[in-house]
Amino acid sequence: MKLGIVTDSTADLPAYLIEQHEIQVVPTVLILEGKEYKDGIGISREEFYTRLPSLHASRPATTAAPSIGDFLAPYHSLLDSGCDHILSIHVSGKLSGVVNVARRAAQEFPGKITCVDSGSLSMGIGFQALAAAESADLGLQAALQAVELTKQKSKVFAALDTMEYLKRSGRVPAVVANIGGMLSIKPVVELRDGEVKPMAVNRTASQADEFILNKLLEVGEMERLAILHTNAEDRARHLLDSMMQGKSRMSVPRDVLFVNVTAVIGTHLGPNCIGFAAVRK
Repeated sequence: MKLGIVTDSTADLPAYLIEQHEIQVVPTVLILEGKEYKDGIGISREEFYTRLPSLHASRPATTAAPSIGDFLAPYHSLLDSGCDHILSIHVSGKLSGVVNVARRAAQEFPGKITCVDSGSLSMGIGFQALAAAESADLGLQAALQAVELTKQKSKVFAALDTMEYLKRSGRVPAVVANIGGMLSIKPVVELRDGEVKPMAVNRTASQADEFILNKLLEVGEMERLAILHTNAEDRARHLLDSMMQGKSRMSVPRDVLFVNVTAVIGTHLGPNCIGFAAVRK
């Protein structure tokens, strides 16, 4: 069986891995000051994060799922190129409607496409897509098992500079976001069970960084690791350096990814965040 792999742009996969594993990526939609952008096209991540704080609260950046047609194109392409089946892996259905749009598009190809809710975002999805691609030659069931195992072994955390952007997005209860604003705290959140869960409140960025570092060290031996940030690379590299000082180099994957998180996710997190996605051994 020849298995095709599809994901969406919230997976944050670097271009070289997309090309290497022949993964099809459907872009999600960013709406900025009334203009729609395909994720990653027309505005760089750096420019987006620079502009984001200046947007008026009454007209914030927003996001949207791709259209059914956006999924039909790669599905047709893969099936026409000889794929017997497609595994389509997407951002948590509790955070976005992307996976539901993918399922509606898949109905056009009965029995040919399996859609999976990753229950995650950013490289939490990306690592599942990579696991599927690496197991694709073994068939659909093997790829699905690899995806599920990766999901079970994954941890995704982020330290936010403010709760304001999550509050605007409705991704956390307003009362939690309001408390964060009143105390000027630096919250830490975890992506768990498909949802953003507040984990800790810190009065300073350095305290939040220390909390994230401890969570990273708790993962133990890792198969995969991505250090995530929203236009805060220096802070993210400091996190990795601190981790390397705190544990044996043998426990760290050879290829650690540094990812400036896509604008579609950053819309809800805000700039100057750091975090990680890790898959334990």
